[in-house]
Amino acid sequence: MTLQSDYMHFAKFSAEARYGLASSGVMDADLADLGLQWSDLALKGPNASGYAPLMACVSERFGVERSCVVMPGGGASFANHLALATLVRPGDEVLIEQPSYELITDTLAYLGARTRRFERRADEAWALDPARAAAAIGPQTRLVVLTNLHNPSSAPADEAAIAAIAEAAAGVGARLFIDETYRELAFTPEAPVTGFRADGTIVVTSSLTKGYGLSGLRCGWILAEPELAERMRRLNDLYGVHPPHIAERMAVVAFSRLPALRARATALIEENRAAYRAILGGHPKLEQTIFEAGTTVFPRLVDGDGDAFFERLTAKFETSVVPGRFFGLPDHIRIGLGGAPAPTRTGLERVAAALG
Repeated sequence: MTLQSDYMHFAKFSAEARYGLASSGVMDADLADLGLQWSDLALKGPNASGYAPLMACVSERFGVERSCVVMPGGGASFANHLALATLVRPGDEVLIEQPSYELITDTLAYLGARTRRFERRADEAWALDPARAAAAIGPQTRLVVLTNLHNPSSAPADEAAIAAIAEAAAGVGARLFIDETYRELAFTPEAPVTGFRADGTIVVTSSLTKGYGLSGLRCGWILAEPELAERMRRLNDLYGVHPPHIAERMAVVAFSRLPALRARATALIEENRAAYRAILGGHPKLEQTIFEAGTTVFPRLVDGDGDAFFERLTAKFETSVVPGRFFGLPDHIRIGLGGAPAPTRTGLERVAAALG
């Protein structure tokens, strides 16, 4: 049984550097960005089955019934854990994309699932191929797991591809699970969308963390059909009592400020993506696809491996990225574009210098 996540340990204790490009989220917002009033805050409130105003924010944003919304606290990381723990039993076969986010695969290992992979290929711009996924679904498959936007590449998933995979999964009695944490950055504030289906065939998670720089609020959610959502709430009774109510109250305010928070995030990422294109976009020692949405780029190193490059980059250039082995491809690195523009540009220049 897996009882740890090497990636999370790396992210917490090894990714710090003078020029940090290892984070996949937008840089932290300030309290001033929320425009909080004292009346917005309280240490305790009625949240035994979810804080109703916060659940309303999510249900109204995506046009779903409130009974489909689970707000466990703990951000998308815990939302993923709770959802997967409800969906998977020891010995169940789970099909997951490759490359994939290590914390999800580690959670599945902890839950005793038997994981199988289907490939998303760099030479196909990391596109989600429904035929390849459907061919990998077998009679023992109980769950198919995706990320959208794809973590680590930021590739968007085609809606028709998702529908085809959900249909193939349903054909063997399986569900589709999608971590949509980065999807907040792929649509306009006026038109939020989700792959969730109220018929129970698609379950999704997301949060305010990565797209808006609100990691401190730990505001993550699950969208599931009502019976399944209630099972998740009951399972959550084993993990804790109540989320921190003050964070829930602040998250309600954040939902009212999403257009301004998104404008802030968009300005940061667009400036950083332009810098990336100028400094590393055509670098001969990188093979890559750069997408117009998302916070990360996932290039392949033509020479060497990601761990060796990370060691050289941190030791000699005071800059961090994420080695690709955490996503199953050790000859890649993941570079984050959500930081402050000036140090991000300097970090990108140092990556170029380290590449030689």
